[in-house]
Amino acid sequence: MGSSHFLLFLSLITFSLYPTTTTATVSTATLDVATAVQNTLDLLNPTLFQQQQTQTPPLENTSSPFTFTLHPRSSIHHNHLQHHDYESLTLARLTRDSHRVTFLTTKLDLAIAGANKSVMNTDSMLKLEDLSVPVRSGISQGSGEYFARVGLGTPAQHYYMVIDTGSDINWLQCKPCKKCYQQTDPVFNPLGSKSYHSLSCRSQQCASLDVTACRNNKCLYQVSYGDGSFTVGNFVTETVSFGRSGSVPKVALGCGHDNEGLFVGAAGLLGLGGGSLSLPSQIKATSFSYCLVDRDSRMASTLEFNSAPPSNSVTAPLLRNAKITTYLYVGLTGISVGGRPLSIPPSIFAVDRTGRGGAIVDSGTAVTRLQTQAYNSLRDAFKKQASNLKPTTGFSLFDTCFDLSSKTRVTVPTVSFNFAGGKSLPLKPQNYLIPVNSHGKFCLAFAPTDSSLSIIGNIQQQGTRVGYDLSKSVVSFSPHNC
Repeated sequence: MGSSHFLLFLSLITFSLYPTTTTATVSTATLDVATAVQNTLDLLNPTLFQQQQTQTPPLENTSSPFTFTLHPRSSIHHNHLQHHDYESLTLARLTRDSHRVTFLTTKLDLAIAGANKSVMNTDSMLKLEDLSVPVRSGISQGSGEYFARVGLGTPAQHYYMVIDTGSDINWLQCKPCKKCYQQTDPVFNPLGSKSYHSLSCRSQQCASLDVTACRNNKCLYQVSYGDGSFTVGNFVTETVSFGRSGSVPKVALGCGHDNEGLFVGAAGLLGLGGGSLSLPSQIKATSFSYCLVDRDSRMASTLEFNSAPPSNSVTAPLLRNAKITTYLYVGLTGISVGGRPLSIPPSIFAVDRTGRGGAIVDSGTAVTRLQTQAYNSLRDAFKKQASNLKPTTGFSLFDTCFDLSSKTRVTVPTVSFNFAGGKSLPLKPQNYLIPVNSHGKFCLAFAPTDSSLSIIGNIQQQGTRVGYDLSKSVVSFSPHNC
């Protein structure tokens, strides 16, 4: 064999044993670092806060029969200004978020164990005789809730109430208060409403409560949350008004006379879950949708009922878990980083025969939680593809952070959720790489969980209209529709 033929033969052998590596194209997006950091500074500026408080709220969206305005909590309450810097505010938010996740996972565990119903001991109850709408972000109180502006009673009085897709029971603080936390609006007075009516212990609504008691044939309720917060009082019916778009009578809700915990600012809570006592179920809505503005924003958006989803929606199956009717599960099948699907078994995101597993979309959880295997795969792929970013130490529950203090804009790998049916939802960079202080430290806004339940949080939902078609069992995601 001639030398030239031998060299050709050798090169073919070498190529077959050690293939030449090629760099596949990585899908990227641009993160505006400077704007994100400036927003953290503006949020804690008292002068700007006062100026923006006087701005005219947006007009109601009249395309929906029933509409509430949604606001971030920081836009209606000044408690966040008590934090000396953005880092301490972020730590408070993450602490609250951890309690929220504990509440959701514990509630599921109790439902699977068949221990989700109980009757209160009335001796431990308080002595009662002694006693379309905007949505805003609730981050300033160390929580990720958003507030809807809701009309209650006849004549209607308007209140800021937390929206919660992980709960069914609607409730608000009521006079007389045995103990009430501070809220932005005056406390609701049942004596001032012509449409207020107590529910009897034999009513269907009372029988549907998870925790209930009876006193003088009046139904009592109690709801507890993962951080130790709770509300206790009478279970009643009231008229709910949707701005100028109409009202619905006889909606069952809790009139809380003892309300303790971290609900500062809001008058109560709207349950948007899948149970029979949730607001969508009671008003017989065929669908509802919301769009969450940035958690540090003072802008507003809407919570809408019975409105058609935008034409550019990415759709996924809306799934249910027979063990717990409250949670709204989505047909998540995988995640992509840089345009490349991760090696995550689809079974991780599926509900099994025992009721464990699955992925829910939750308005009250801030940071998306993934089973450890899925999270590790996401984190490792992101770090590998983000080699242009300067790594730094972790922060609270975040273990993947970057020092972007010298940057104005940076290129980052894309992150997408993949759904059953082959649909994919690409996230904006600000939905997964967020500032944790005002000095350029950004962290990957996902966290691992030991629970079988995955949770898509509101950081990943911001700027996207999330819709639930209850009649067709479809979840829709429409970017840029706030």
